[in-house]
Amino acid sequence: MTLADALLAAFGLLALGAALAVVTTDRIVRAGLWLAVAFAGIAGAALVLAAEFLAWVLVLVYVGAIVVLLLFATMLTKAPTDPSDDLDRARWPGAVVAGGVGLALAAVMTGAFGWTRTEARGAGDAAAMGEAVFSEWVLPFEVLSLLLLSALVGAVAVSTRSR
Repeated sequence: MTLADALLAAFGLLALGAALAVVTTDRIVRAGLWLAVAFAGIAGAALVLAAEFLAWVLVLVYVGAIVVLLLFATMLTKAPTDPSDDLDRARWPGAVVAGGVGLALAAVMTGAFGWTRTEARGAGDAAAMGEAVFSEWVLPFEVLSLLLLSALVGAVAVSTRSR
């Protein structure tokens, strides 16, 4: 086992543990903070795989925008952040579904790619990634920015509405 394998396993376990904390915590703000840790673990794994551009996009877009938007929307709407007794449900159906989906995804990925090693082709090439984003992916990029902007405007509108 090389150092890269150990780091990849560590970042994977960090992301998996944080993801489990996201779905098991009973407070929305803590779930948002654990989500930031999960995204940071995924970005660390991308750094180990020599995909620096992808890692920084994960940090900037997901941790820097989506998690912050989630936390600001929660705080601006003055939503209750305490645990609620009426939302207490059985967790085993969700665990069964999540386990089944995880096993199916592992089977599909193993069947498609096997256990072979492949060389990374331009994974960290920022010039090629920028060319693709601003040529063939410009419309989804702009739609995503409008979606995030409308969510932030909606959070401000809901928070300032008189009761």
